[in-house]
Amino acid sequence: MRTLLSADHVLAFDGTGHTLIRSAAVVVDDDVIAWIGSATDAPDVDERIDLGESLLMPGLIDLDALADIDHLILDSWGTPAHASRLQWSDEYAAHPVHVFSDAERARIREIALVQLALHGITSYMPIASEAHSAWAESAADMHALARYSRRLGLRGFLGPSYRSGVTVIGSDGARGIRFREEEGERGLADAERFFDELAEMGDPLLTPVFLPCRIETLTPALLEATASAAAARGAIVRLHALQGEFERQYVLAEHGCTPLDLIARHGLLNERLIVPHGVFLDVNPRVHGEDRGDLARLVDAGVSIVHCPLTNARYGSELETFGLYRRAGVTIALGTDSFPPDLVRGIDAGVSAAKVQNASLAAGDLKGYVEAATLGGAQALHRSDLGRIEIGAQADLTAFRLDDVRMGAVEDPLRTLVLNGTARDACLTMVAGRVVMRDGRIDGVDLESVRADTRMLFAKMRAAYTGRDRWGGAVDELFPPVFPLRDDFPREEPR
Repeated sequence: MRTLLSADHVLAFDGTGHTLIRSAAVVVDDDVIAWIGSATDAPDVDERIDLGESLLMPGLIDLDALADIDHLILDSWGTPAHASRLQWSDEYAAHPVHVFSDAERARIREIALVQLALHGITSYMPIASEAHSAWAESAADMHALARYSRRLGLRGFLGPSYRSGVTVIGSDGARGIRFREEEGERGLADAERFFDELAEMGDPLLTPVFLPCRIETLTPALLEATASAAAARGAIVRLHALQGEFERQYVLAEHGCTPLDLIARHGLLNERLIVPHGVFLDVNPRVHGEDRGDLARLVDAGVSIVHCPLTNARYGSELETFGLYRRAGVTIALGTDSFPPDLVRGIDAGVSAAKVQNASLAAGDLKGYVEAATLGGAQALHRSDLGRIEIGAQADLTAFRLDDVRMGAVEDPLRTLVLNGTARDACLTMVAGRVVMRDGRIDGVDLESVRADTRMLFAKMRAAYTGRDRWGGAVDELFPPVFPLRDDFPREEPR
């Protein structure tokens, strides 16, 4: 089956980098790209998709993709005291429960994948919150996600999360970690089993990886066992690390070394490691504010980081700085990490933050951010057939409409999209030559049902924060509205 896609703007790959072609076309032969050129010179095909005034570009790669109901809308506001009330208590950590049933957990992940497709993401590596789980994820959770991902047609890099400990707020109000090492051992065994079962399936759209939780919630033994399991399988490991002050202080106090040292000490500092978010290195002003070699260690080891600019900004931190990391040679991929899974808004946030940090318009490296969302993700995954529109590459494509009156004047298509649009302007998501989303519709998916289930599941999660096993109190006290709600607002009688 040969399909031709034409668009006013195509971001193709010329062998060394991305390049724009106007009034161009791409021919897809089954699952690979077979031809690129002027639309007027296009060869005969079986099917044509005319995208009109749009930007056709490589499919977006999200290596920290939300596969959950997001909690950021609840916990990215307020004071530290408020945030502490949203952590597990010691009492709750002793007897945690699943907030959702197995069926609800599966539905949450289905909804998340639908959102990824609607926002133009073609390849993803999932991230889920453990806040509403009894501990972490299971192989059963991931098998359910894999089945739906295969049905939907996205390209997934999958594995269940696992951990040895959980962050808690003690009765004295201090933040700490409570460990149940047997849970970590059980989680890794589950992850190994899932890896081997998924690898045995041989589905080209489903790749097993290891996805342990945050570094401070893993024991040294679990870090080392993860490194061993991954090395035996030649597997990618994604480890959340280098992302916050508590993590750094805790690791220094407990292990006598920095988180980066801990990673290296236990065999994980290598070219198969992907690290979200990579913010708290020596160059960060809240660490040392100068380069003492951390970036070089990442580069020399071949480690990739996943920059999540929109989520970082919402929680009050950014890379220091994107340009510095790029110049050092660090491989940077992008992630969304929270809702919405909108890498266009993420790129805009990152570019804007860089201008502010450097007090220079020249620091707004839009080219670098677009490369991170495509080529950087592909490099982190060791997949030279992804992240580019090139003959022989996988036909993973995304298109964004530029003809909406709200888009304003179209100058350079990428500048126009990032400054004036969002990923909600996606009009096509194609993976391995199959159309997953077209003009906001996905075959076999009832979007009204997705919307209704999202509201129901979010309400259940929100209410669980105030259950008797947590902190008590009314939900509106814990999550007050921006402005006070009143049902008895006085009104004057008309005169």
